[in-house]
Amino acid sequence: MPITSARMAALYDRVRQVIPSIEWPAFIDDIEAILDLKQQRNAVILAHNYQTPEIFHCVADIVGDSLALARKAMSVEADVIVLAGVHFMAETAKLLNPQKTVLIPDLRAGCSLADSITAEDIRLLRQRYPGVPVVTYVNTSAEVKAGSDICCTSGNAKAVVESLGVPRVIMLPDEYLARNIAAQTDVQIIAWTGHCEVHERFTPADIRELRESHPGVTVLAHPECPPEVVAVADFSGSTAAMSDYVGRQKPPRVVLMTECSMSDNVAVEHPEVEFIRPCNLCPHMKRTTLANIRTALEQNRHIVTIEPEIAGRARLAVERMLAV
Repeated sequence: MPITSARMAALYDRVRQVIPSIEWPAFIDDIEAILDLKQQRNAVILAHNYQTPEIFHCVADIVGDSLALARKAMSVEADVIVLAGVHFMAETAKLLNPQKTVLIPDLRAGCSLADSITAEDIRLLRQRYPGVPVVTYVNTSAEVKAGSDICCTSGNAKAVVESLGVPRVIMLPDEYLARNIAAQTDVQIIAWTGHCEVHERFTPADIRELRESHPGVTVLAHPECPPEVVAVADFSGSTAAMSDYVGRQKPPRVVLMTECSMSDNVAVEHPEVEFIRPCNLCPHMKRTTLANIRTALEQNRHIVTIEPEIAGRARLAVERMLAV
């Protein structure tokens, strides 16, 4: 259908509480072009919860945390997938859709966790702990996934660890996620030392200050936060779990200890909830913009490719996760 000014008005109506009216005109041309290009190219846009609202609410077709995107990518009926997120997410989409064209708008959209571990590191860990299965967070490269037994996300990590039926596992690369899961299970977890550059900055002192400044605030923490932060939060869970908590519990005042844009995106769905916004930005997530999504669709860039041998083994690790 043709893109009309009425449609743009409807889109803005959805995001008006998180995008100032003075900023909206700067987005309209790119949004109109992207919606048109998606129809022309039979393309869909997958957007992570950390994308900015003009992407998340105005051009994305599928949104969610890394687990939701991984699951939904398997049933996409499109020729082209644009991943509005970071590189490991685009690789995962390609693993699950090998016959489709997968594009990432900016090749520099990396991840501190993905950069903290290599396939060689896994080989050395297997030598040190023979027979111990390796559970790898999806925030890793395809090559690292290929060296693993099974993948996990922050939303299903405990279930994945316990599904293996073994007394101990190697869990990498996020040390804090591993320690937080270890506190919930009898399985011994051998952790790596990778950290998320966003979540590692949150501290218990931040939460104390938030509670003093905003009496009655409900604190939700991502499990990539340090365990001492999770310990003093009211709830800890993946971005999907945090969003579900807000929708289910409707706390009058809430703070999400995670990447900034998450609060904006959840606030659109729950205008009755007051969101306190301590802002830790992910520089990698913010490399994706409307402008480079548009360019990706116009110029077919940047195409995500994975070596077949690596892809086969990495896909198996992801599929094992999805089967749990």
